[in-house]
Amino acid sequence: MYIAMNRFRVARGREEDFASLWRLRERYLSGVAGFRTFLLLRGEPQADHTLFVSHSEWDSASAFRAWTDSDAFRRAHADARTPPGTLLGHPQFEGYEVLLRK
Repeated sequence: MYIAMNRFRVARGREEDFASLWRLRERYLSGVAGFRTFLLLRGEPQADHTLFVSHSEWDSASAFRAWTDSDAFRRAHADARTPPGTLLGHPQFEGYEVLLRK
């Protein structure tokens, strides 16, 4: 199994705007080979931001990479523009191979 995550530092006061964008956004993941589940996580507020993490689980890293090369991925990200001032910097991607699950 493979976990793909993007970390977003969302400016304080813009948290609900950011969450609403994700709630309304079509992700085009339904029926994608190897896709298991998606979560949007919200962390504890910090002085200048709140950390959000998009977390998706895949059968394998290759299934995830195939998604990132697909038309569905391009459609999902075509309208994914975040309004100026919402994010403090670019999202940070992290990918993990699951070694143990109990």
